[in-house]
Amino acid sequence: MANKLLLFDCDSTLSSIEGVDELGRLRGPEVFHQIETMTNAAMNGGTPMEAIFARRLELIQPTQQELLQIGQKYIATVEPTALATLPQLRQRGWTVVIVSGGFTQAIQPFAHFLGVSRVEAVNLKFQANGQYAGFDETCPTARTKGKNIVAQKLRQELGAVHVVMVGDGASDLEVKGDADQFIGFGRYVQRPKVVAGADRFIHSLDELLKVLN
Repeated sequence: MANKLLLFDCDSTLSSIEGVDELGRLRGPEVFHQIETMTNAAMNGGTPMEAIFARRLELIQPTQQELLQIGQKYIATVEPTALATLPQLRQRGWTVVIVSGGFTQAIQPFAHFLGVSRVEAVNLKFQANGQYAGFDETCPTARTKGKNIVAQKLRQELGAVHVVMVGDGASDLEVKGDADQFIGFGRYVQRPKVVAGADRFIHSLDELLKVLN
């Protein structure tokens, strides 16, 4: 039983980077610009996730090895207070889960580094030689309101009576209806829609120690 459930977005929240944008950067400035524009359109709440999810991956064609590189980049760009804050939140009875529209294979090493045992993200598929072969379309977070589905599932599965979502983007704000509280995060980017819609808005993860009292 996890009475108190704390769901964290990964990109631009637990880490300063957007993993998919960093994959795009590996393909040169033109592809990077296209990917970044699509990511921002979705995160700001103007474009549905379905409209861009497959398209970004088709443009990038990421390899298995590149996903591991992004995992290391997440670790190198960890939010400066995260490592000290997460254990304190656990001591206070919070169960921490990463819920992301990012890629499981990149986020898992980062989650391990943070001491987070559960990740709900999107699994990518690869051929035997490590080349990209699509993504698992059954993963909810590849779709609009997918994080809501995950929040509902985790609440039921873990018997949580209090669910809090923390993140920077429109897909995190959407969870507001299925979480008891949505805390917007603005250390790296402040999206007007998220600032306006958040129950609370913080700029450093260690502020959670006060906000969640």
